[in-house]
Amino acid sequence: MVALKIEDQRAFTAGLFIGELFDAFLVREAEITTFNRFTIDGGVRQGYYSDEELEENRVEEFSAWRVLKPVCYSLIRGKRLPESFRIVFLLTPSARDRFTAAHAPGLSAGSVGGLYLNVVYENGGLSCVTGASMNFFTPDRTLEREWDESVMRFLRQNGIAFTRI
Repeated sequence: MVALKIEDQRAFTAGLFIGELFDAFLVREAEITTFNRFTIDGGVRQGYYSDEELEENRVEEFSAWRVLKPVCYSLIRGKRLPESFRIVFLLTPSARDRFTAAHAPGLSAGSVGGLYLNVVYENGGLSCVTGASMNFFTPDRTLEREWDESVMRFLRQNGIAFTRI
């Protein structure tokens, strides 16, 4: 796990809410506080989509950020900054499995619960915290370290300045 303070909040939030920077991620949950607290459970409700829609739109267990982004943006848009927001992103299962195979080949695909990126804006500061969940205990932290490095590389490649906290 690594915590990163985002230095250029404007560039980051533009990529987050207007651009496509995080569109490849799924959303586990989101919470936005403006005049009310809005909480979004990113889990897709079983039975809402038909089997054809699920397959055609490649709907995962959790909603894609590109689907929820307009809703979240509509909640923060306006003259006032939000009081806070928190978004828990995770890699799609296929991306998680590819990442695991490339960076921790000794782990089976089913052993990794998720690779997460938590985005938190509060008290005027913006930060990202990485996380990895395993389906069993292991003292080996190779996958977590690789995920941390991958997120930092992703931010650098997209021109997002940050400082490790």
